[in-house]
Amino acid sequence: MRNAKGRGAPGGRAATLLLALAACGGEAEIEQPTPLYGEVPIEYPLHMWDQDMEGETLLRVRVSDVGAVDSVEVLASSGYAAFDSAAVAGAGRLRFTPARRDGERIAVWAEVPVFFSKRPRPDTLGVPNGAGA
Repeated sequence: MRNAKGRGAPGGRAATLLLALAACGGEAEIEQPTPLYGEVPIEYPLHMWDQDMEGETLLRVRVSDVGAVDSVEVLASSGYAAFDSAAVAGAGRLRFTPARRDGERIAVWAEVPVFFSKRPRPDTLGVPNGAGA
């Protein structure tokens, strides 16, 4: 298996994880959870890598009031069970700083798109979206 950050993968081969966080309910302003980056625990299935397969799985994760993921749902399948399963398994190991409302930690749902691609995405190379030459 190859992990999402390309560790152990020649040439930096990796799945890419982007987080789009969305809180549900409540009227008070919510400070969204932020992902704790480091080792991204989503593995690129080796047999899919070897077949040059790529795809995207859109997940919905529930981030608890302590920053752990306690529920994962597939919102949009990649079309490949191996990618969807790898995304779900890895998402359960993600960690966040908890969301807050009025200073209190709260649980929220977040959308997490997981890209399984052999090519690096511009937004993962430190290039801001919309940046021009």
